Amino acid sequence: MLFCGGPATQGPGMVVGAELKEPMRSHHDIEKESDRYYRKAIKFYEALARRTAAAGHAVDVFSGCLDQVGLAEMKAMVNWSGGSMVLTDSFVTAIFKQSFQRVLEKDDAGDLQMGFNATLEVQTTKELKVCGLIGPGVSAGKKTAMVSDTEIGVGGTTAWRLAAVNAQTTVGVYFEVANQQSQALQPGSRGLVQFATTYQHARGEYRMRVTTIARSWAEGASPEIAAAFDQEAAAVLMARIAVFKAESEEVGDVLRWLDRMLIRLCQKFGDYRRDDPASFRLNPNFSIYPQFMYHLRRSQFLQVFNSSPDETAFYRHCLFHEDTTNSLTMIQPSLMSYGFEGTPAPVLLDSVSMKPDVILMLDTFFHILIWHGETIAEWRNAGYHEQPEYENLKLLLEAPVVDAQSLLVERMPVPRYIVCDQNRSQARFLVSKLNPSTSYSSANQYGGGEAVLTDDVNLSTFLSALSGLAVKNAS
Repeated sequence: MLFCGGPATQGPGMVVGAELKEPMRSHHDIEKESDRYYRKAIKFYEALARRTAAAGHAVDVFSGCLDQVGLAEMKAMVNWSGGSMVLTDSFVTAIFKQSFQRVLEKDDAGDLQMGFNATLEVQTTKELKVCGLIGPGVSAGKKTAMVSDTEIGVGGTTAWRLAAVNAQTTVGVYFEVANQQSQALQPGSRGLVQFATTYQHARGEYRMRVTTIARSWAEGASPEIAAAFDQEAAAVLMARIAVFKAESEEVGDVLRWLDRMLIRLCQKFGDYRRDDPASFRLNPNFSIYPQFMYHLRRSQFLQVFNSSPDETAFYRHCLFHEDTTNSLTMIQPSLMSYGFEGTPAPVLLDSVSMKPDVILMLDTFFHILIWHGETIAEWRNAGYHEQPEYENLKLLLEAPVVDAQSLLVERMPVPRYIVCDQNRSQARFLVSKLNPSTSYSSANQYGGGEAVLTDDVNLSTFLSALSGLAVKNAS
C-alpha cells in the first residue's frame, strides 16, 4: 500500500522538480510531450508494475493531497495488479477513512473479502479466437491456437494474471469469429467459451471457479442476433475499448472511431428506407445504445478538459474495474426527482428536469449530489420545514438524504457527497452532466427547464445526425 501525500521529486520516478515554482504537468503538456519527467516516470513505474504483477503482489495507492501526486505515472502499478486507487484531498477526509476501511473489510468468518494471485484462463471452440482482455490484469504469456491476430487490450494470450480480485472485479474479454467461409456451420451447432479462474483465498486455500457458456450460432442477417443483443453490456465493452485506445491515441481519433462503429451498427440493425432519415427506427434492444454513446463521448473518460491527468487516471481505473451496472452509472449518471406530487422517480438526465419546485439526486458513481430547486431552497432557508404545519416539506428534504446514505454505504471508493442549490457554484457538477436540450440558444424550445450555457450538441440533434448518416449509402 502506498499513501501518497505529494508528488515524487527525487529518483527515477520523479514527476516534478523540487522547486515549488515548477508546476505539475497538465494534459496539454503530456500531449505536446513538453514535460521532461513524464515519459521517464512512466517507464520506471511500468517496470515496477511488471515485477509486482509477476510476483503476484497488488499495489493500492491512496492519494491525500490538494494537488496532483503522480497517479497518471503510477497508474500501471494499480491497473496491472488489480489494486485499489483512491483520490482524496486529505488523509483526514471521510472519503479516505471509509475507503481504506472497505479495502480491509472482512467477512463473517474473519477473512479478507478478496482473492490473491489469481489467474484467468479462457478456452473456446475452434470457431472462436481470443482477441484480448481489458481490465485489471496482465498477460500470462500463454500463446495457443485460440489466440487471434487481432489484438484488443492485452492480447496475444489466452491467460492473464490478476494479483488481487474481489467481488467487484470485472474484466472484459473480446473474441472474434474465425470460422472459414468454406466451412459452413451446422444447423443447431453451438460455440463454447470456458472461463477458468484460479485464486488463493485469504485462508490460504486455492480455489478454482469454472464457468462454461454455450451459445447457438446464427447467420449474419439472422433476427436472433438482434433479439439477443445486450445494449448495456455492449456499451460498457465499447467504452473500455475507447478508453484503452485513448491512453495511446488522440482523443479526436477515438471519437471518430466510436462514431463509425455506431453508424455501422445503425446501418446493419436499423429499419429504414434509403435516404429517408424520418423513416429510421431501431429495435428496442438497440434503442438506448446511441444514448449511451452520446454520454460516453461527453464523459470525463474521453473529454479531459477540466480534469487533471491524475483525475483522468483515477476515473479510467474505476471504469476498467467495475461491473456493468456501476460502469453505466459512470457513463450515463442516474437522476432521481423528489417533489410534492408523487413518489421519488427517475427522470431524464436532461436540463428540462431542473425545476424550481423539486429536489434532484444525481449519482455519477464518483459523486452523489443533492440539488435543491430555487423555490425549495428559499422555503428551507426561511425555516418552513421546522414548523409542524410544513411536515411534508421536512419529509421531502429528508428523502434524498436517506437514499444518498444507502449509496454511500455500499460503494468503493466512497463517492464525494455534495449538497447544493439551483444557480449556486456547485450546481455545475449537475449541469455538466445534463443533456443541454434547453441551452442559451434554445431556452424555450422544449418547454421549461433551466437554460444551460454550452455549445455542446444536445441528444436530439445528435440522434438526428445519426439517422441521416445511417440511411445513406455506407462509405
